[in-house]
Amino acid sequence: MAFDPAQFRRSSLARWERVAPCWGTHRATIQRAAQPVSAWMVEAIDPQPGQRVLELAAGPGDTGLLAAELIAPSGTLISSDGSEAMVEQARARAAELRIDNVEFATIDAEWIDLPTASVDGVLCRWGYMLLADPEAALRETRRVLKPGGRVALAAWADPAANPWVSVAQQELVALGAAPPPDPQEPSMFAFRDPERIEQLLDAAGFTEVQIAQVDVVFEHPSLDDWWDSQLDVSSTLHDLVAALTPAQRDDLRDAIDARLAEHVADDGSVALPGRTHVAAASA
Repeated sequence: MAFDPAQFRRSSLARWERVAPCWGTHRATIQRAAQPVSAWMVEAIDPQPGQRVLELAAGPGDTGLLAAELIAPSGTLISSDGSEAMVEQARARAAELRIDNVEFATIDAEWIDLPTASVDGVLCRWGYMLLADPEAALRETRRVLKPGGRVALAAWADPAANPWVSVAQQELVALGAAPPPDPQEPSMFAFRDPERIEQLLDAAGFTEVQIAQVDVVFEHPSLDDWWDSQLDVSSTLHDLVAALTPAQRDDLRDAIDARLAEHVADDGSVALPGRTHVAAASA
């Protein structure tokens, strides 16, 4: 079936609205792994006091809130997401941290409802790769950036470097419970090739493109804890697994557990590796 961008946008938004509370529940675990990525991105845009920074696809908002502290007291972070429920998660996190130089907005990254040349920096961690039209989103990003402003993004590298998520996807395909992913469609690994990131940034008119890789580790007390968290934060995975028979679910877990066994410590805790591309460029 041909890719339908409009249908994809509708279903994607519905999925994010559904799982937003779970991202709040698992925020701390995810951010422990993602902290090096957030730090790289914030450093790459070099936020200064008094500046205005936009975070797209912010989720619970951790990356943007790091920048908010650096641009305070007179600077402003615009923490945004396409999902209203996700925006509420970021709002709750900012209140918890008592960070008040933040505006919260529901913004579609492909059509950014902000004036041209109105922000000094843009952050988007693991967002562009999931959009129906990432080139349009990057063009919009460049439009709202002031001349010389900086964008920083993250996108997952090759599946082989990310067993924390790819193993489950691959075993579902092996079971016939999911179709093989189409590399041309939006997905976690749509930007696995760093050349695509560079090409999209170039096409959007960015200059001084910089691309690197950051390794992360997802730590959980057990494989069961990791699996439960994956089912919570991914409605797609949840629904695929729910459609399996009990015997198929057992076979799936047995296959996954066998492939991840090398990452399990003697006490049962797990440290699952991952790798992400990070990129920055100037408007």
